[in-house]
Amino acid sequence: MTTTSDDPEPLTSRITIARIAAETGVSVPTVSKVLNGRPDVAESTRARVEAVIGKYGYRRRADERSRRSRLLELMFHELESTWALEIIRGVECVARENGMAVVLAESSGRHTPGQSWLESVLARRPVGIVSVCSDFTGGQLAKLRARDIPLVVVDPAGAPGPETPSIGATNWQGGLTATRHLVELGHRRIAMIGGPDGVLCSRARIDGYRTALETAGLAFDPALVRRGDFHVRSGYRELASLLTLPDRPTAVFAGSDLQALGVYEAARDAGLRIPDDLSVIGFDDLPVARWLTPELTTIRQPLQEMAAAGARLAISLARGTHPESHRLELATSLVVRHSTAAPAHRGNGALAGGRR
Repeated sequence: MTTTSDDPEPLTSRITIARIAAETGVSVPTVSKVLNGRPDVAESTRARVEAVIGKYGYRRRADERSRRSRLLELMFHELESTWALEIIRGVECVARENGMAVVLAESSGRHTPGQSWLESVLARRPVGIVSVCSDFTGGQLAKLRARDIPLVVVDPAGAPGPETPSIGATNWQGGLTATRHLVELGHRRIAMIGGPDGVLCSRARIDGYRTALETAGLAFDPALVRRGDFHVRSGYRELASLLTLPDRPTAVFAGSDLQALGVYEAARDAGLRIPDDLSVIGFDDLPVARWLTPELTTIRQPLQEMAAAGARLAISLARGTHPESHRLELATSLVVRHSTAAPAHRGNGALAGGRR
């Protein structure tokens, strides 16, 4: 269809910075500062300007967007484990395919990035941001939107808002599958060492664990559920505590492979053999799972694929393509190796049938 001069011009094409300034009662330079993410604007003024920007769906001209850097920003709340390396590999692969470079940032263990990071990323103007295990404030999200910098969260710590796309894994199903594997081997005293209670993936894995027990007709015992921080030391600490119980577990589902490594160390210090005296299953399928002796049975979480999907989505959003769904979950799967077996003896810790 040919457009004639009588056709109404789209509203967003008539919106200018001057009009936004007039409607909000501020100067044009002030509107420009808000659009550029400058910190020297009063929060009440910034909120008023951003409300009008959102009202009209104002977007920068294409030539302005094209001047942004060829960078993908990858933000972690912490960078100290091999888990992070899998994420980096996935994002870097997509960046190379698109002729981009990756900038790494860390928020020093805080799930909400600080103001200094926000100011630096607004100055860098990356094509997009892939953030791992992070939560953002409403003000931070508004500033990123005002600069047309798309954000995708991989494995979010909490439930992201409806406007923030996220990539995750089927954590509930993974927890169910891990526990069901141990139940089918004959275990009934199965401990669960999860992550922090406020972290979404940890809650989902524990819920899956509980569902598997209840489906098998086994009582859920809160004393067998412990929470750590997904690192080696918490796996060690929590197993050491579990072994003091009068009726101690014959199997442990660790919420991460790193926690499972801590479980291995605590078991050996207690004189227990894996899997003869204690079965152990992890979560993630990091390279370390194959290096352990015995090799670790685990739930594979497709970390590289999750990261790559997040990077592709950020690039697509920057190009103006919007996803059909703001939440994508990739499948987890059971990888059976040599750290799980039927319990050694019949009795309180095993189902009828014993070792097989």
